[in-house]
Order: sequence, then C-alpha cells, then structure tokens
Amino acid sequence: MNELTLVATITAKAGKADVLKSALLDLVAPTQAEEGCLQYDLHQDNQDPNVFAFLERWTGYDSWHAHMETTHIKAYMALSDDLVDAFVVKEMHAIG
Repeated sequence: MNELTLVATITAKAGKADVLKSALLDLVAPTQAEEGCLQYDLHQDNQDPNVFAFLERWTGYDSWHAHMETTHIKAYMALSDDLVDAFVVKEMHAIG
C-alpha cells in the first residue's frame, strides 16, 4: 500500500476568509474519522489570512477518492464557488 500525501492550498475570495475558514473547519472532524485518513490538518497562513492549507495523508488513492465522494465534501464543494478564489492540490511522497 502506497501512502499518499497531499497539500491542498485554498485562497479565499476577498472578504470571504472568515466564512471559508468556518466551512473548512467543518471538514476536519468528519474527514479525520474516515477510513484511510492518516492525517487531515488545517492551517492558515501567518502573513495572508485569506490562504489556508490542508496537510493530508491517506493510505492510498482509493481512500482519497472515497473521501472526495463523501457528503461533507460534496456539501463543501457546493459552497466553494462563492468562497474560493484559488484551489491547488499537490500530490507528494515522503523521501526521508
């Protein structure tokens, strides 16, 4: 089984950081309870409060893809067009 690490960076639209932060925080507990989730931590940029990042670790692609089909992610995605200016996901692997 190959572990998958993701860094997802989400930038809020102007004036939407507080609402986006609340929506992102609502994802943490249900996602951490998902089968295959090893880590799901939300961070906020110290210099730009409009920028958030999830550090995610999954047991593999299957668990991550299952995560993307959950009701809490689908509910968030329905809101995200109004809140998110940019969304970038980087797939990574540990090297040390």
